[in-house]
Amino acid sequence: MTAASEVLSRTRRTVIKIGSALLVDWETGALNRARLAEIAADIADLRARSVQVMVVSSGAVALGRLRLGLPARTLPLDQRQAAAAAGQSLLMRAWEEALEPVGLTAAQILLTRDDTETRRRWLNARATLQALLDLGCVPVVNENDTVATAEIRYGDNDRLAARAAQMSGADCLILLSDVDGLYTADPRQDPAARHIPFLEAVSAQAEAYAGGANAGRGVGTGGMATKLAAARIAADAGCATIIADGQGQGSPLSRLMDDARATVVAPACNVRAAYKQWIGGSLAPQGELRVDAGCARALADGKSLLAAGLKGVTGTFAKGDPVLIRDEGGVVLGRGLSRYDAADAARIAGLKSPEVASALGWPGGPVVVHADDLAVQS
Repeated sequence: MTAASEVLSRTRRTVIKIGSALLVDWETGALNRARLAEIAADIADLRARSVQVMVVSSGAVALGRLRLGLPARTLPLDQRQAAAAAGQSLLMRAWEEALEPVGLTAAQILLTRDDTETRRRWLNARATLQALLDLGCVPVVNENDTVATAEIRYGDNDRLAARAAQMSGADCLILLSDVDGLYTADPRQDPAARHIPFLEAVSAQAEAYAGGANAGRGVGTGGMATKLAAARIAADAGCATIIADGQGQGSPLSRLMDDARATVVAPACNVRAAYKQWIGGSLAPQGELRVDAGCARALADGKSLLAAGLKGVTGTFAKGDPVLIRDEGGVVLGRGLSRYDAADAARIAGLKSPEVASALGWPGGPVVVHADDLAVQS
């Protein structure tokens, strides 16, 4: 069994999801600035240990509802979108004011489901997140409720947080809410309810506990069922999940390091293996790249596929699409995500790095498939 403190002690990139109940009083619309300050201090402690941190923050709709004078009830889609538009700036200002005193810079990221399920948009969003993390920023992620319709919404920020963890290659997802984990029954109704501190995997039994005993816990659009659904997504991406209470005395992450009660869901594999497996086994190739012998050797050594080693391009594919990679004899070497569409890849085939930008007419790089986006066949 793995404790939350152990997961936190070895994480290198983490996503922290904060539910509406922790930040905003739904009846009054008041922002809990003290809680924000505590979480900001926790983030600063993680950053001091060289841990990269992303925040997925609820609260925009709750803040905007009061700002627009909307009633404290479930809102129709158009009013929810209006409340999100009015409240998102307030939410970001609150995060900026909480993070600046501890020397950190907030950066807003608004996503819809298309951004994590359309490959090209996924790659672009991932590149932006990576750049922000490398620059030392704290990306503050929320669903773009102002444009998301029912067809393209995540539906809750637990799933959004899991997709953000998957996209960014995080090894730890922390779901902070008003509940300290999964129970076998509702502890408010059943004093014999047993807390479950660790799940090797999200089983049907665990889902039954979440859908029954814990269904009424939490606020906003999520609940324990959505937290376990998020944990399943994270586990498949090689990311551990901690479901913990963000309320109470003291900062939430500090309490977890002191072994406060929580539920840990183990990852199914490591982050890198999960991503490579996704590329190698879950995506249908949209085209093919033929490479020379020198490039084939480089790929076997874990290097990127460069334009100089590219001999031919087959098929019609877009930037971010999966492609099959073959050697000059037709042997499949692996699969990867192309950084160029088919026409541009053909245009730079065989060119040295200084020649690529001239051939394209814009400053493209020599990498056609990056090593990080390549699953070499064993």
